[in-house]
Amino acid sequence: MIEKAFVDTNILVYAHDLDGTGKRKIAQKTLSDLWENGTGTISIQVLHEFYVTVTRKIPKPISIAIARGIIENYLTWPLIMNDEKTMMHATEIEERYRLSFWDALILAAACRAKSEILLTEDLSHDQEIEGIRIVNPFR
Repeated sequence: MIEKAFVDTNILVYAHDLDGTGKRKIAQKTLSDLWENGTGTISIQVLHEFYVTVTRKIPKPISIAIARGIIENYLTWPLIMNDEKTMMHATEIEERYRLSFWDALILAAACRAKSEILLTEDLSHDQEIEGIRIVNPFR
């Protein structure tokens, strides 16, 4: 069975960062598999963070127009909009698991999307939080 996967910002950034190391190929393959299987999910927060990172924070930023085109492609995936329920759930996750609020918000969005896994390098690989298995594709 193919699992529904929620994608964190760092996976998107590595896939589109032209300066990326070996992580770029792994991230691209991971995303390619999600496109092929139709199992990728994302949140508006991830797209916001991606945009700011690739246009301003990486060593060789990409143009706004290119970033906009990439984001338009990901808008075809199931998209979680963070609302008041997602935010409140994030505060509970933050408190219960002692995570940063931003990581907790990613997890709350993944819960709302009913994802089985969260693809990220920011949390412990194979840890389970709120019924979601954390998978670090770079491990």
